[in-house]
Parts: sequence; C-alpha cells; structure tokens
Amino acid sequence: MDATDRKLLNILQKNARTSLKDLAQQAFISAPTAATRLNHLEQSLLQGYRAQVDYKSLGYVIKAYVSLDLQPTQKPQFYRFVGGTPNVLECDCITGQYSMIMKVIYRSTEELDNFINHLQAFGRTTTQIVFSNVVADRGMQIEDQVN
Repeated sequence: MDATDRKLLNILQKNARTSLKDLAQQAFISAPTAATRLNHLEQSLLQGYRAQVDYKSLGYVIKAYVSLDLQPTQKPQFYRFVGGTPNVLECDCITGQYSMIMKVIYRSTEELDNFINHLQAFGRTTTQIVFSNVVADRGMQIEDQVN
C-alpha cells in the first residue's frame, strides 16, 4: 500500500459514495487509475460499504455496552443467541474480568432490561448506558507506518 492507496482509503472512510471522478481528483490520479486501485483495495482490504443510520431517529434512544462473563462451554449457545438478536450492533470477545462486550441499542430501558435478563442465563453481566457520543465512528486515519 502506498500513499495514494492510503489517500483513497481515507477519502472513502469519510464518504463511501465518493464518485470515481472525485476520488481521482482528490488523490491526484486519473479516473481509470482510481478505478484500478479501488478494485484492488476492494479485493484485498475493504470489507464492504454501508450506510450509517441515525438510530435515534428510528426511536432507538438507548445505547449501551453490556459486558458478560461467559464460560467457554456456553459459547456455541451464546453465539446463536447474540447472532439472532438484531439490537446487538457489535459483540467482541475480550480480555479481563468479562469475556464478551456488546454494543446494543434499544427503544427503552425496559427493552434493554429484558435483553439483559435473557443474557444472564449465560453468566454475570454489567451494563453501561451511553449518555452522549463524544467521538462518532469515524474510521481510522491511515498514515505512513514508521518503522
């Protein structure tokens, strides 16, 4: 990956709908070159394109992080449960006191409480409800690596 690829990735993280023409102009390359590089990045590095939804506008006003202390033997059942719960936006296996952390959204604290009640069948939980978002999901500025 060179500086041009990094520039293209940074542009796309800000707006994945940037046209090839605009990508080329901003990266100081031709449109065919931008298309070729974009195709290579899609095959090797980009995981996809998607729209960012304002969940609050849809009524999902409660965002929380739920940690779970899960026994390894329960992972298959838990993975099925959490995979089938659309309100779980992310679920990561982590180190530390808890083994899983989930980012969830719900319309009310009652719905969140119901989810946590089901989750407690798998182990001990702790929940942090988000008051405000200081830094939105913005991607990562891709820069030259210093060795």
